[in-house]
Amino acid sequence: MGLHTITKVEFWPIDVPITDPFVVATGARVMAQNVFVRVTLKNGAQGHGEAAPFPEVGGEDRDACLAAMKQLGKMLLDQSASEFKTIAELLKEMAPTHPAARCGLETALIDAFCHASNIPLWKLWGGADVRERQTDITIPIADLDKTVSLARGWYSKGFRLFKMKVGKNVEHDIRRLEAVHRTLPGIAFIGDGNQGFSREDCLMFAKGVNQFGGTMVLLEQPVVREDLDSMAAIRRETGIPVAADEAVRSLDDARRVVEQGAADYINIKIMKTGVMEAADIASFTLKCGLKLMIGGMIETRIAMGCSFSLVLGLGGFEVLDLDTPLLLATDPVKGGYCYNGPQLQPWQGSGLGMKAEPGKEVTTIE
Repeated sequence: MGLHTITKVEFWPIDVPITDPFVVATGARVMAQNVFVRVTLKNGAQGHGEAAPFPEVGGEDRDACLAAMKQLGKMLLDQSASEFKTIAELLKEMAPTHPAARCGLETALIDAFCHASNIPLWKLWGGADVRERQTDITIPIADLDKTVSLARGWYSKGFRLFKMKVGKNVEHDIRRLEAVHRTLPGIAFIGDGNQGFSREDCLMFAKGVNQFGGTMVLLEQPVVREDLDSMAAIRRETGIPVAADEAVRSLDDARRVVEQGAADYINIKIMKTGVMEAADIASFTLKCGLKLMIGGMIETRIAMGCSFSLVLGLGGFEVLDLDTPLLLATDPVKGGYCYNGPQLQPWQGSGLGMKAEPGKEVTTIE
């Protein structure tokens, strides 16, 4: 057995309250119901990972995640963490419909390997762009007063790019953005429809924001993921860049988006695809001349730190939507990257540089 051999896989459910109800066009959450993972290697190195299923977006819930991890975790035993690329492909073959479960195991595996190799996780991807970066902040769908009060609170902490959840009621959406625009100077918007708009509604929304003078830097996944024609039309007719999110759950999806001219940006999310495929999609996107955005589900700093490692390591990411740990009531993780207002500050320690204490209901495979 080599020093990188996986000797133990542990995982446990974790509930973290969300400060304000996270309401998007497809559903609402008040609690992050995630799973933390810890992988131990023969040389004693440990790595952490996180699965953050979001049923309303990905169709995967926590029970399904836990069940998948039991099966997949057994397969990891006695494998070498240095074979993380091959293992990622094997995980995908075994559980194609459980990307969040795979993501948690992949992250822990890669983190353990980086600890054993004594390198930060971003170094694994190359370390192309290691510097402080700025994130947007997400404002969920809410009434006018709540929308303005949330935006005002984040503005006072230095945030200037507001990712507005929209797509349920186009007139209300326009009024919400206008109210924030009139209250706070020097801001810009991302309009995230989470597949909630029709083509006509999205065009009306863009026109409404334009009429009150709002700055819209991106329209993210305005329509249902299959409707690439409408995404291409919205790009053409509004002149606002479009980001494909739910439309890209695999490298094949990314190819289709590029072929049909359906987006300017592809939003990378490790929970949609697993970690290694996310890195492949990012490289493919840049090669095709499109731009990169990166985001997440409702994640703690473990999963978000893995995404930040892609930003620092691969380079080329223009829009960062790495804010969900700021929307949680508590931070169950020690160490790693940290926030200073909207700034994400890189870490220098090995792996993700983070630790999380196991909860009560730990499943151990060894």
